[in-house]
Amino acid sequence: MKTFVLVTKLAAHDARPIEIGAKHRDRERSSNAWLKEVTKRCPAIEFKAHYALMGYWDSMHIYDAPDEEMAALVSLLAREHGAMQVESWLALPYDRIMKMAEDIEESEETGE
Repeated sequence: MKTFVLVTKLAAHDARPIEIGAKHRDRERSSNAWLKEVTKRCPAIEFKAHYALMGYWDSMHIYDAPDEEMAALVSLLAREHGAMQVESWLALPYDRIMKMAEDIEESEETGE
């Protein structure tokens, strides 16, 4: 399984406060419908955490998926359920990045 981070924005950057308020009032119903559909259509997805954010993005969801195609489906379903913007990232454990850096360093030292 691979770990992915999905961030969503409910309203456009230039939305009026009344539009933002309406999106947030509808958020719980929309979020529940989204999670229900993801669970139904992507049973292999394992959610690790859900966060509300205080910045450009409104929410962040961290989950494991077997591959990038299933992660893409999770993102598409978020758009279908009211997210104005969606962005997905593959998250690699820090120790794996450190191991890759060590491997590069060793290959440079040995000339491989």
